[in-house]
Amino acid sequence: MTAVLELDRVVKDYPGSPPVRALDGVSLAVEAGELVALVGPSGSGKSTLLNVVGALDRPTSGVVRIDGQDVADLRDAALSALRGRSIGFVFQQFHLLEGLTALDNVAAGLLYQGVPAPERRRRALDALDRLGMADRRDHRPRALSGGEQQRVAIARAIVGEPAIVLADEPTGNLDTRNGQEVLEHLEQLNAHGATIVVITHDPSIAARLPRCVSIRDGRVVGDQRRSLTAIETATGTARDTATDTATAEVAS
Repeated sequence: MTAVLELDRVVKDYPGSPPVRALDGVSLAVEAGELVALVGPSGSGKSTLLNVVGALDRPTSGVVRIDGQDVADLRDAALSALRGRSIGFVFQQFHLLEGLTALDNVAAGLLYQGVPAPERRRRALDALDRLGMADRRDHRPRALSGGEQQRVAIARAIVGEPAIVLADEPTGNLDTRNGQEVLEHLEQLNAHGATIVVITHDPSIAARLPRCVSIRDGRVVGDQRRSLTAIETATGTARDTATDTATAEVAS
């Protein structure tokens, strides 16, 4: 398998007296096709780690590779290009443009890739269709439910076929039913090959995903891969049998 995200002993300090260490020697690899939960309480370092792996911030030390590219080698313009090409973002607050339709919000995800307008709209409609939203393509955000807005946001994240999708608390603004639907869509996208990392503080979300990386005090304190049977037990679902995968715990 090919790692699309690699962190090697990553440290992130913020100025202060003394400096505040938000990440403390984080090493992590996410391979193509994985669906990973990154879980931890408030203040654990999740947001800082999201900024680093999303190429929104640079580490103080250590190595970060995104889609095979070492971010230390990139100037700001090249880093922005990598972010636009290789990373899809899904946020808790949706961040849709109110003046645009669902279709145009998704197509906007291709603006900086030089894709011609007709092709942007074609690919945007295909992405909406994958999320069951093609029939809502002409609706503006205020005419959509929270769950529908998040599905549009996911379509925008995947329209450029990025190497990895980072979903930051994607169910945080949704009720239970809509939150479950959003997670099911992420699972379906992963089943078709998308690499997805879900950042969450919710252990019930982490319990349903095949891999769970736990972070606390800026360190990785656990990295667990679950069998499908274990996921079914945790979520109360009933499916056919599957092969167990290895489980590894990293001591804090």
